[in-house]
Amino acid sequence: MKIIRGIDSFLGTIAATLLVLLLAVMVMMGFTQVVLRNVFSTSILWGDVLLRHVVLWVAFLGAIVATGEKRHITIDALTKVLPDKGKKIAAIVTGIASIIVCYYLTDASYRFLIDEIEFGGTLILDIQRWIFQIIIPLGFGLMMVRFAVRLLGDIVDLITGRIEIPEEEGLRDA
Repeated sequence: MKIIRGIDSFLGTIAATLLVLLLAVMVMMGFTQVVLRNVFSTSILWGDVLLRHVVLWVAFLGAIVATGEKRHITIDALTKVLPDKGKKIAAIVTGIASIIVCYYLTDASYRFLIDEIEFGGTLILDIQRWIFQIIIPLGFGLMMVRFAVRLLGDIVDLITGRIEIPEEEGLRDA
């Protein structure tokens, strides 16, 4: 289990690092576009297209990081009244549901990506369109993996009797 959590932590670190870098690129590109438009009445032609795709990447990377830290959006009205063991069981059930949903979204987005690769075409600077969209199946796939790691941890905790849910690992309010 330690190896799996180590790999998961490594993936989270990579996602967080990319998130910070792309957020910096997004802010700098947005600022540059605003200055160029307002001061020089021009802009980088492909800047807005790049910004749209960087926003997509930032959203998915943020979701990957949030999933690993159990800070994703949850609806936990029922867990407010459950005992700790019930909260752990609810976490297991929602973990299974999250994995199933991410699996189907990964599959659908992978098929979409394959269609984009077959269709071809470039987006900006002669870069293939699918390269910008690869984050969609990767994002859902990595979220599925991170949900699975959390699910395994919750199952091990339930089996071994570690039922209490520490504050930083608890289900979040929505």
